[in-house]
Amino acid sequence: MARYTGPVCKLCRREGEKMFLKGSRCYSPKCAMEKRNYAPGQHGKTKMGRNERGSDYARQLRAKQRARRTYGILERQFRRYFSSASKTRGLTGLNLLQTLELRFDNVVYRMGLADSRAQARQLVNHGHFSVNGVKSDIPSMLIRLGDTVTVREGSQKLTFFKEMADIAEKRPAALWLDRDLKGWSGRVTRLPERAEIDGSLDEQLIVEYYSR
Repeated sequence: MARYTGPVCKLCRREGEKMFLKGSRCYSPKCAMEKRNYAPGQHGKTKMGRNERGSDYARQLRAKQRARRTYGILERQFRRYFSSASKTRGLTGLNLLQTLELRFDNVVYRMGLADSRAQARQLVNHGHFSVNGVKSDIPSMLIRLGDTVTVREGSQKLTFFKEMADIAEKRPAALWLDRDLKGWSGRVTRLPERAEIDGSLDEQLIVEYYSR
């Protein structure tokens, strides 16, 4: 499966804001945005401010790229998510964001059992989780209402998960998840509301981009 393998800090610098793609490192002085808070490339410092209004197309493109990079999704798959959201009853933009939130790797991240979405994707790929008791290793799998995600019994003994469980206790889980750290599980109880999803994402601009 194709995926982005370049420096993720460059993505944050391109968008002009932290997207917390490297987990706890983004909160430390080692974060690239703390050292080089300007666009990547040899002309990064001399470019016009990234807060300029720009054209409508430019703003729509940036909104789409920001959402895509936040969830670690390539263009073709992101376009499929949008197509599905546009055919679902309700607001297309909200449908799209809810779909992204219900990805398997994002649910693991929201449970607090991974430091970043990229790490969650790797853990899912390595088969550390099950959905409704069945081993699943597809990060893009969409978790449905009532589904329960659980750390597999063999993986619960790993030092990594024991440490992450201690860290997760200090982090609030998403309100649309019923998390049980003692049982190493989390259940999707409802769809996430817009206020519970990253506020820096502008779904209306994404809809406008694909509706051109």
